[in-house]
Amino acid sequence: MKLFPALDGAADARTVTVYSSLDEPLARPMIAAFQVANPDIAVAYEDLQTVDIYDRVVAETDAGGVTADFAFSSSMDLQVKLANDGYAQESNVPLSANWPRWANWRNTAYALTYEPAVFIYHKPSFAGLKPPSTRAELIQYLETNADAIHGRIGTYDIERSGVGFMFFSRDQEQYADLWTLVGAMGAAGVKLYSTTSAIVDRVADGRFVFGYNILGSYAAEAAARNPDLGIILPADYTIVTSRIGLVPKASANPDLGRRYLAFFMSAEGQTIMAQQLQIAALNPSVTGDNTANAMQQALGNQLRPVPVSPGLMVYLDQVKRARLIRRWNDALSIQ
Repeated sequence: MKLFPALDGAADARTVTVYSSLDEPLARPMIAAFQVANPDIAVAYEDLQTVDIYDRVVAETDAGGVTADFAFSSSMDLQVKLANDGYAQESNVPLSANWPRWANWRNTAYALTYEPAVFIYHKPSFAGLKPPSTRAELIQYLETNADAIHGRIGTYDIERSGVGFMFFSRDQEQYADLWTLVGAMGAAGVKLYSTTSAIVDRVADGRFVFGYNILGSYAAEAAARNPDLGIILPADYTIVTSRIGLVPKASANPDLGRRYLAFFMSAEGQTIMAQQLQIAALNPSVTGDNTANAMQQALGNQLRPVPVSPGLMVYLDQVKRARLIRRWNDALSIQ
């Protein structure tokens, strides 16, 4: 855990404790701005895996102790489960009433980011060629070039990647020909990874030619550093995921947790997130390219945001999850 002392220097300053799946170095601009606005508050920031955030909040609450004042995680299903199971408290903050309805569950769990699942490609490998921009075009590309690109396609391992599993479960709802696509990826020797960076790095340097269903915020940050990395928002439909923030029921300082949440939702906090963290802002009043507003104006109904609702918990059912993973593995293995 990293402690950021209060800016006013008070030794007895109150401390807001944050559990987050966002790496602490990436989160520093947001923490710094929060402390400028709240110079009397120290921040204790602990970056954790999404499953660990869930487990810690549940275990600490069930033990009768206190837990984080604010929990921020990219695992939408686990965050909604915390809220649904009574481990989060209602947080009425200034922007609650104006937040997009799909992004606010009972003023308890709030989507705070707007992150599309994208295609990525190695630009030099497509010199003079149009890269696939829909899943049907991707199937055709894979089937036509299976031998030439064998072993040079990457996507998430849905058994080990929470965001990969969520994207894929949404694909199953949106795309009737999904299993043909999975079979085509298998025939092209697709490589599976649990982290976004492993896929993005390999496409950026040309080891891979294409990546499927990649978290767009990471891809955008990498593309800003590497001109050979291309990004496509799929034209048939683009799934949009969000990181969810909530104030746990057993928070030691729920007023500070709500203050942190309110800053995260504010125009100032969301602008910092879009411009410095390279994560698209969801606040409807924030303008600029890296915002939900800009994407919605450009793409409209092509975007399919994942609603913050108990429906997210469907695939936490271990039987349903195992069945989907088994079918995925079977489809990939068909050569």
